[in-house]
Amino acid sequence: MKKLALTMTLALVVLIGFSQNGDSFNITVKVNNIKNTTGQIVVGLYNTPDSFLGTPYLGEISKIEGKTITVDFKGVKKGTYAISLFHDENSNTKLDTNFMGIPKERFACSNNASGFMGPPKWDDAKFEVDKNKAIEISF
Repeated sequence: MKKLALTMTLALVVLIGFSQNGDSFNITVKVNNIKNTTGQIVVGLYNTPDSFLGTPYLGEISKIEGKTITVDFKGVKKGTYAISLFHDENSNTKLDTNFMGIPKERFACSNNASGFMGPPKWDDAKFEVDKNKAIEISF
C-alpha cells in the first residue's frame, strides 16, 4: 500500500512538472547592426500596453562583443509581449535623451517598430507567444 501511495505521489509530481513546463516558452532575441562595442545593450520585455517603454516585465543587460548579440528570456507564459532595447554606450542603464526628450543613444523595438514624431506604439511592436519564439531586431 505504501508503494502505491508513493508511486501515485511521484506520478502527480511528474504530471504537475510537465503541466508547468508545457505552459512556458523561451524568447530568443537576436540584435543586429550594433555600431560599436562601447557600453552594453539593455533589453526590456513588456507584457502590457501600459508598461511598454516604462517598466519591463523582464529585462536583460548584455555585453557587446561584436555586431550581434543574443539574449534569452526563459519561462515566459503564453501571451502578448513587446520588446524595446537600446545601446547604452555610457553604461548608465538609462536611455539618454537631449533637452527635448529625443534619444541620444540608438534604440529599437520588436517588429522593428518606429514612432513618427514620438516613441513606437505597443500595437506596432507587440507579438504573440504560444511557442518558443525567435525575434530579430536591427538598429
